[in-house]
Amino acid sequence: MKDKCGIVGIHSNLKKNVSSLVYYGLYALQHRGQESAGIATFDGSKMHSHIGMGLLTDAFKDFDFNFLPGNKAIGHVRYSTTGDSKLENSQPFLTSLNGEFIAIAHNGDIINSSSLRDELIKEGYEFTSETDSEVLFYLIKREHDKTDDFTLTIERVVEKIIGSYSMVFLIDNKLYAVRDPAGMKPLAIAKNGEDYMIASETVAFDVVGANLIRDVEPGEIIYFEYNEIKSHKIKIADSIKNAHCIFEYVYFARPDSIIDGQDIYKTRLNIGKHLYEEYKINADIVVPVPDSSIPAAIGYSRASKIPYGEGLIKNRYVGRTFIMPSQGERLIAVKLKINPIKSEIKGKKIILIDDSIVRGTTSQSMIKILREAGAKEIHLLIGCPPIIAPCYYGISMASKKELIAANNTIGQIKKQLGVETLGYLSINSLVDAVGIPFAELCLGCINEKYPTDIHQK
Repeated sequence: MKDKCGIVGIHSNLKKNVSSLVYYGLYALQHRGQESAGIATFDGSKMHSHIGMGLLTDAFKDFDFNFLPGNKAIGHVRYSTTGDSKLENSQPFLTSLNGEFIAIAHNGDIINSSSLRDELIKEGYEFTSETDSEVLFYLIKREHDKTDDFTLTIERVVEKIIGSYSMVFLIDNKLYAVRDPAGMKPLAIAKNGEDYMIASETVAFDVVGANLIRDVEPGEIIYFEYNEIKSHKIKIADSIKNAHCIFEYVYFARPDSIIDGQDIYKTRLNIGKHLYEEYKINADIVVPVPDSSIPAAIGYSRASKIPYGEGLIKNRYVGRTFIMPSQGERLIAVKLKINPIKSEIKGKKIILIDDSIVRGTTSQSMIKILREAGAKEIHLLIGCPPIIAPCYYGISMASKKELIAANNTIGQIKKQLGVETLGYLSINSLVDAVGIPFAELCLGCINEKYPTDIHQK
């Protein structure tokens, strides 16, 4: 699974260039998107931008940040779920709007974007990309033609769209941000001296020394005037309940982030603790599937008193798009990414902790690697319930027919994987570990109860 995008915005009251700070913030969010990256700035009279394909370091290789002047800026790292991975789909989008310059960067997915696109095409709008972000841009243009109040423009657009999103806008010398009324995608505000910063995760603040102020509330528009944070609450947000994405806490967010007041590292330690409470297994060692499952494995180890061990080592220099055609070559590809420490594995009863199983193919390869390394027993514990349905809110996930838990019982999956134990964390334990009430979480991929209509895209 991959999340769709990370966003950063900086508003400074000093006469300085902030593009390099946005770059560093995006670097901390690289895990949220690796297909393309971009930054847009405003220097007081003109908008500047640069976009490129690949990792941030590829997109900005040998780039001189003096070509991105200005004390207001936004940035974006992308993973595509709507629109192909190509330059014209990269962000921020940049153009003029009623004599003003505007740039937009977006994280999430708009479920009714296809119908909105058709509506806009009939009105004469011409699209240059395949993304729902361009749909958002034209909706903003259309509504902004009717009013000079940009907060009202954003509110009117929010009333027309369905889905998950956090967005940042640079409109001439002003920085705006909005979070969807259900709060599905994370967004937070920080300050460092005379600089205000907005980002998808708090790790972007840490890298530049900014101090977290708070999360942006669901359905809240943020902008800045006279060195102060200004806030506007969208009216329809009062009638929409929170639906924070459960997988931000399980997998997507970096463990050193804080989202909606929840420490992600502690949440994942709690997941491991709850796995032990549900599955007390006699074993020699607790091994994580690196890297996202490490805190949960530590949590299980601490609760069970079974030693923690790094039985699998991840090669961080193998790209995620590394694809081999045959089954044998695919196993080689997995081995290039993950390699066992045989001295930690051979002859031992292993508790293997993973955050999720989607198709099951990677898990099968992992089990095969451990068996070849001499594991005596493998007890596979998963830090979330079975994934039985796709996500429609900006997470690249398999279709239902590809989801192993949607088409097999736990017993059947256990047999396919060839493990002594297969245990999934229960929904109640997961919710308890996260620390947010059940009614305020989106668990659609787990229970097929989605917070919005999903039949419009």
